[in-house]
Amino acid sequence: MSEKLIGSCIFGQSGGPTAVINASAYGVIKTALEAEEITKVYGASYGIKGVLSDRLYVMDEEDPEELRLLLNTPSSELGSCRYKMADPEVDDTDYKRILEIFKKYDVRYFFYNGGNDSMDTCNKISRYMESVGYPCRVMGVPKTVDNDLYGTDHCPGFGSAAKLIATTCMEISKDTNVYDNGVINVVEIMGRHAGWLAASASLASAYGFGPDLVYLPEVDFDMDRFLRDVDRVYKEKGKVLVAVSEGIHYADGTFVSEAETSATDGFGHVQLGGLAAMLADAIRKHSDAKVRGIELSLLQRCASHIASKTDIDEAFGAGREAVRQAVAGVSGKMVAFERETVDGAYHCKYVMLPLDTVANYEKKIPSEWINEEGNGLTEEFIDYVRPLVQGEPDLPLVDSMPRYANLKKVLAK
Repeated sequence: MSEKLIGSCIFGQSGGPTAVINASAYGVIKTALEAEEITKVYGASYGIKGVLSDRLYVMDEEDPEELRLLLNTPSSELGSCRYKMADPEVDDTDYKRILEIFKKYDVRYFFYNGGNDSMDTCNKISRYMESVGYPCRVMGVPKTVDNDLYGTDHCPGFGSAAKLIATTCMEISKDTNVYDNGVINVVEIMGRHAGWLAASASLASAYGFGPDLVYLPEVDFDMDRFLRDVDRVYKEKGKVLVAVSEGIHYADGTFVSEAETSATDGFGHVQLGGLAAMLADAIRKHSDAKVRGIELSLLQRCASHIASKTDIDEAFGAGREAVRQAVAGVSGKMVAFERETVDGAYHCKYVMLPLDTVANYEKKIPSEWINEEGNGLTEEFIDYVRPLVQGEPDLPLVDSMPRYANLKKVLAK
C-alpha cells in the first residue's frame, strides 16, 4: 500500500472538446471531492494556461446538482487550450511557474483531460515534478473524438461522435433519394491523420442507409480513381453518397483539400476544411448530376443530444478511475480502455498506461479493416464500433430544451 499523500488537486481540460468530456470532468471532480486524501478541488480555467496564469476555480463551492449536469453538457465547461510546452530539459520556465502554483495551493494531485498532445503535456509535468522532488501524482484522462490515442481500445468522445456521424449519414442518405433526378452528395468528416470518424459513416450502411464510398487518410488518395468510383456507383444507382475524411492525402503526403491554410494551432497542426466543396466541384466537371458538398464540422464534437450512453458512462468512469488510482499511489499514467467480452457481451476494463508510451503516438485504423479497393470498411470495423454507440442519454430538459450545467466558477485566491 502506497504512503498516503494529502493535499489539493487540479483538474484541467485540453484540446478539442467532445460531447462527453464534461462527463470525465464530473468523474474526476465528484470522486476527488469524496476522497479524504484530497483537501481541495480546483478546476483550471482554459487548461494548463489557467495554471500558468493562476486562474483556478474552486469546485468545492459548486452546487452538486449543477456538477451532476456536467454528464450531459457538451464542450469543455472549464475552458480548453492548445498550448505546447517545451521539454523541461530545454526550457523549464513554464514548469517553475507550475511548481510555484502547486506550492501555493498545496497541489499534490494533477489530472489532465485530453488527447495526444495533452498526454505529452501531462508526461512533461510528471517528469519535472519527479526531477525536482516535489511529491505530486499526475494522471492523464483520455479524450478525443478522433479515437487516435495509442494504447487504448477507444477514447471517450469517439462513440458519441461516431453515433452522430452514422445517424446523420443515414438521414442524408434518405435525403439523397428524395427526387428522381441524379444526386451526388459528398460529406466531409473530421480526422487529420486517422480515419476513425469517417469510417464510422459505414455503420450507417449496416442499417441500410449509408455511404456508397468511404475514403480515409490511411489510404493514399487518387483523384482519377475517386472519380471513376463515383461514376461507377452513379451509373448503377443514379445516386451517390460519399463520406470522406478531411485529412485524405495524395501519395506524396500533401492534403487533397485546396482549403488548407497556413494557419496552425498551438501544436503546429494545419487547420483543414473545404474538402467536400472541392471534391464536389471536381465531380461536377465530370457529371450531369446535382452535386453537393456537406461539411459536418463542429457538430461532430458537440452533439450531446445524441450522445452514446456507453460513451458517457465510460468517460465518467475514466475520470473516476484516474482519481482512485492516484489516491492509491499511481502516477505518470493514463487511464486506458481494454475491451473484454463478459457473458457474450461487450465490456470495458480500465488499465493504466505509462504516459511516455502514449504521448505523441497516433493509432490508425488497421489495414485489414479497410476493403481491398480502399473505399470502404469491412465487417470487422462494424463489429468494433457498434458497441460504442449504444444507449440513449438521460437528458435533463426544460421546456423540451436541454438543461446544461451552469457553474459559478468562483476563482481561488
